[in-house]
Amino acid sequence: MGFGRFIVVRVLNALLVLVIALLLVSAIFSAEAERELRGRIEEQITNQLRNNPQLLRSMTQEQIAQWKAEQREILYRRYGLDKPLWQRVLIYAWDQLRLKLGKSTSIQSLSGSSDVATIILEALPRTILLFTTAQIITTVIGLILGLKAAQSAGSLLDKSLSVFALLTASLPMWWTGMLFIIIFSYYLGWLPSGGMISTPPPEGSLAQMMDIGYHMILPVFTAVFVSFGAWAYTARSVVINQFQEDYVMAARAKGVPERRVIFSHVLRAAAPPIVTMMAFGIIGSLGGAMISEIVFNWPGMGRLYWIAIEQRDVPVLLGNTTISVDLYLLVVVLMDIIYGFLDPRVKVGAAAKL
Repeated sequence: MGFGRFIVVRVLNALLVLVIALLLVSAIFSAEAERELRGRIEEQITNQLRNNPQLLRSMTQEQIAQWKAEQREILYRRYGLDKPLWQRVLIYAWDQLRLKLGKSTSIQSLSGSSDVATIILEALPRTILLFTTAQIITTVIGLILGLKAAQSAGSLLDKSLSVFALLTASLPMWWTGMLFIIIFSYYLGWLPSGGMISTPPPEGSLAQMMDIGYHMILPVFTAVFVSFGAWAYTARSVVINQFQEDYVMAARAKGVPERRVIFSHVLRAAAPPIVTMMAFGIIGSLGGAMISEIVFNWPGMGRLYWIAIEQRDVPVLLGNTTISVDLYLLVVVLMDIIYGFLDPRVKVGAAAKL
């Protein structure tokens, strides 16, 4: 009952945050969206009049102006522009909450659809494939190096890791990516400079999968290179505190194998902050690194956001932001649930008293 109530409270909190966030996002984007919509309405009225020359010749200038005003009023009522601003913002937020993302104004999917949900669903798996793969590799390498450095605190490995983490953490991913493109693509010619698949694409599913993996090598290597040092140093700082706890020293004194000490005692106690690091790393990867995807010409969420900004495609911007907020809150809720399992010190349920 206690843990179930804890989950319900966390989900309700996330929904409340989601509603507030969508209201703010809708209020921010509504002015630009309505400006674009009014522009399309005026263009539609002008084209309708231009395509009907008989109607144009049969009316005076005053009648034309009156006809335009009537058509404008009809279309404003159809699209809800006749309603007060606060009501329009609520409608936008409600549509976003239901994932009714609407139609884009200029961007199309590979299938030719202008549906924003379809466009985002094409870009999201590509970002997950690239950056989540890089995050998993970073986590594994960082955790292994962090454990080794914590076990031998003050050693050459520990000092080297600290220096390496300081250097790589200060390198922008996009700048490092450009440097690696120059080295590995233009000078050495080992790897493609960008894109997700060769042009023309190879025939056969297996060949295409291998080609995508080949194009992933350089961006994944770049993301791991600039991230795993800081990740390892943070993991080292978390784990080294656990090595100094009394229960770990007692386990070692009793002759418990080091492997069991690490996995049964140290990592279990250090799991919550490590899970937090992993969760927020995945959240960041799901959003897509905008400049990095542009550098590597990777057709993911970040590059889609940049294209939408360039083309002033407000529905895509709003939909992209909504999906990013949804994913962020989903990961936060899952992280809270995992916390409840991993850390016995987490008090759950309304009956828990401090």
